[in-house]
Amino acid sequence: MIEEIMPDLFRIEIPLPDSPLKYLNSYVVKSDDRSMIVDTGLNRDECLNAMHRGLEELGIDLAKTDFFITHLHADHFGLVAKLVTKTSKVYFNRQDAELIETWEGFGPMIQYAGTHGFPEEELWNALNQHPGHKFASDWIPDLNIMSDNEVIRVGDFSFQCIETPGHTLGHMCMYEPDKKIFISGDHILGDITPNIQCWSDHENPLKHYLKSLDKVAGLDVDLVLPGHRSMIKDMKGRITELKHHHAIRIDEVSRILNDGAMSAFQVASKMKWDIDADSWDDFPVAQRWFATGEAISHLRYLEEDGTLTRETQDKIVLFSQHG
Repeated sequence: MIEEIMPDLFRIEIPLPDSPLKYLNSYVVKSDDRSMIVDTGLNRDECLNAMHRGLEELGIDLAKTDFFITHLHADHFGLVAKLVTKTSKVYFNRQDAELIETWEGFGPMIQYAGTHGFPEEELWNALNQHPGHKFASDWIPDLNIMSDNEVIRVGDFSFQCIETPGHTLGHMCMYEPDKKIFISGDHILGDITPNIQCWSDHENPLKHYLKSLDKVAGLDVDLVLPGHRSMIKDMKGRITELKHHHAIRIDEVSRILNDGAMSAFQVASKMKWDIDADSWDDFPVAQRWFATGEAISHLRYLEEDGTLTRETQDKIVLFSQHG
């Protein structure tokens, strides 16, 4: 499916089989000189075929096309290596590029999850079968690292790069002030909330995410182009909703800990999730992993805020209300 958003700006719907996200929005900025594709899809045939069909219909020559990837996740980054040519530039962010360079596999993440109460043996098989692992990029093309406020010009469009850490360490959006459009990747989504996970005691992704929402809230935007689902016409209103969602989550975590010290895995098991399962034990392992990562992000936020303290018992981190 192809949708014309405005002259020379199009959306190609890239299917994400077996994913609750259903599809990725890949945006194409068309120009006689050099075009640009924003985000690509998973490294699998269904995504590649849909992309080629869309580009052929739009008359896009990949030899005259550059790429902007909002963040590292495979549904955005995975297909780019199948599309780049020798003349292509791939615009990307510093923090996620450094994660690629230092990647040691899932081991450290699984070990960290274990210290927060997640049964490690359950995670290995789940992560090995996860789309982010199975359909990642075959190789990493040369990346042109962009900084905050740098501008990318494509035809009549001048996109300002805006660092919006939270969903990933280096997530980056693009803003076109003259046309009042904001390409948001997974920073701002419409009818779903971006997944904010934490897998390191050195990070506070929820704090970064809320700051990133505030950072872009004052931009003059008529239309938000998100990585998934439908476009958003009221960005300020949606930002208010997202901040309210996390305020409710923070209160929920605090109330749960009124019952005593718990691991992040235990806290996640008591939180409310929009998943079709009768109980926490019936959640797919990957969904329990996502939920635990989100719980940790809220616990770390409260811990750094001074609201919570931690202790370690039998190698498991337990959080409790301060005082």
